[in-house]
Amino acid sequence: MYLAEHSGAVASTEEIARFYGISRHHLVRVVQTLHANSFVKVSTGRGGGVTLARDPLEINLGEVVRKAEPGFRIVECFDLETNTCGIVSDCRLRGVLSQALDAFFKVLDGYSLADLVRNARRRPSDAWVPIETLISAP
Repeated sequence: MYLAEHSGAVASTEEIARFYGISRHHLVRVVQTLHANSFVKVSTGRGGGVTLARDPLEINLGEVVRKAEPGFRIVECFDLETNTCGIVSDCRLRGVLSQALDAFFKVLDGYSLADLVRNARRRPSDAWVPIETLISAP
């Protein structure tokens, strides 16, 4: 989000970490993942840093989460090769959680990085769908 807000600028991980008040060490790991998946470019040396590798409109949030968390699963039984749950054959929760995960990614797939930047420029009350709307949605 920081890179999209500062379009075209090269930012250091220290600068971004300081801006958000987050761990630089953690941010470096996030940047490595984003770089490995071609969402950001990283340059080293004096004047080096991080920039977006694509236009914010071309960075889909669902794609980012899928690539950052390959094998994303809510519960162990989603991976039948490593599953050790003893009730998987009788469990009805797995189907419900699968639908929930599909809905989660469907929502993320509907947004780009550019949408987050646009929403950040609005008042917080205008930026996101109220939770009551999500709960009452069919």
